[in-house]
Amino acid sequence: MSVTIYGSACSSTRKAKQWFSRNDINYVERNVMKDELTVQELQSILRMTVEGTDEIISTRSKVYKDLNLDIESLPLQELLELIKEHPRLLRSPIIVDAKRLQVGYHEEDIRQFLPRKTREYQWLQWRTNHLSLADG
Repeated sequence: MSVTIYGSACSSTRKAKQWFSRNDINYVERNVMKDELTVQELQSILRMTVEGTDEIISTRSKVYKDLNLDIESLPLQELLELIKEHPRLLRSPIIVDAKRLQVGYHEEDIRQFLPRKTREYQWLQWRTNHLSLADG
């Protein structure tokens, strides 16, 4: 499984990288500030979203406010070019593999990247620990 973490040097990206390292999951880091995303990469990220650009655009970012964007009125290609020019428009991190996408670092949601057998084992351990506490 190949995981890519697209992000900037922020605490959420650092937490995501630490989580993957702690769980022995290989990942590739792409610092979007230093290594510009291509339009094709942005399109492939967008294809995995549920909510489209709303899911990946950081509307609270300074760049977003400074540009005074009306995303709804922009043609998609123009928006993708704008993101290329201003990568801080993206939320960080954006974590993807072949089947999954996660935007931002969320402790519970990131577990989706654990291999199924690991998740099952951890669930069994949790259940055993919590059921034995309830019995005692």
